[in-house]
Amino acid sequence: MADTVQFDLVSPERLLASVEAKQVQIPGAEGDMTALPDHSPLITTLRPGLVRVSGSDGEKEYVVTGGFAEINTDSISVLAERAIPREEMTNEAFKALIDEATDKLAKAQDVYQNEPGPVDEAAKLLADMVAMGDEIGVSAN
Repeated sequence: MADTVQFDLVSPERLLASVEAKQVQIPGAEGDMTALPDHSPLITTLRPGLVRVSGSDGEKEYVVTGGFAEINTDSISVLAERAIPREEMTNEAFKALIDEATDKLAKAQDVYQNEPGPVDEAAKLLADMVAMGDEIGVSAN
């Protein structure tokens, strides 16, 4: 069994990480998961949360707002809608994310008045964003 796995984190704006990792914690849509070297192949969607990467340089955290993760035996790729290094997440940046999620919910409520699916998805996105803020200690206030 290999000791490390190639980890890449990409957002539309930039490549945030490309490192050898011992483990990667991912906020999967179905729940948090930890991927290790020789993990069974898997593709999952992401919910808002923290991606934690442990490697020879220590642990690094990234805030993600959604996206996909592809896990293979020798590599882990996270394609994030948005990704921000944890140390760069400020209250102002978090407020902008919350405001965007709130706008999505309001629009879904206007457009899909008798269709709960899109409204429920937008409400869950907002709830996940708020929970993530609580976890990392930032506030939209």
